[in-house]
Amino acid sequence: TGKYFAPRIVALLQREMPDVQVALRVGNREEIVEAMERAELDLCIMGRPPRTFLTEAMPLFDHPHIIIANQDHPLARDPMVPREALLRERFVMREAGSGTRILATRFLDEIGHDQVAGITEMSSNETIKQAVIHGLGIAMISAHTVADELASGRLVRLRVQGLPIYRKWYLLPQPRADKAAAVTAVERWILDHADVIEPSLDLS
Repeated sequence: TGKYFAPRIVALLQREMPDVQVALRVGNREEIVEAMERAELDLCIMGRPPRTFLTEAMPLFDHPHIIIANQDHPLARDPMVPREALLRERFVMREAGSGTRILATRFLDEIGHDQVAGITEMSSNETIKQAVIHGLGIAMISAHTVADELASGRLVRLRVQGLPIYRKWYLLPQPRADKAAAVTAVERWILDHADVIEPSLDLS
């Protein structure tokens, strides 16, 4: 999900600090945690900091999750979708163990435990978006991944009581004593400009 806003952060950083060389690596949570544990990264941004990693997770900005459908879906016309109506729909979801899958499962289980009509599993947010656009089902997804599609009308947000679910994006520094001055400067810049780098969304 971070790939949808991380390049903008790098671009803003390079304008502010042209002498600092920034390399961006995008990966899933497991890959980034392993890279941090091997001290391959100076800083990382993630939504679910590992409990075992001995570094301070500093909150940056909200990370909203919503349910999306294509523009022709019957529920798209409902000003407020009854929660129970979601159980009659097929959900397109990420693989088991993903943060979004966990959130979606918890939310649906609150409505009716293990009662959703069907689940189609896909391995990336891009394939989930395309599946929903083409009518395969509906999906819970990070709002940051679908900002363009919502703006263009290719996807719509279903208004459901209890949504959006808000989590946080966190900045995690590498816990090393010999941290370079440039890394400290970048870390401080990101924290000081969280309101600038936060993706723009209207979820009112």
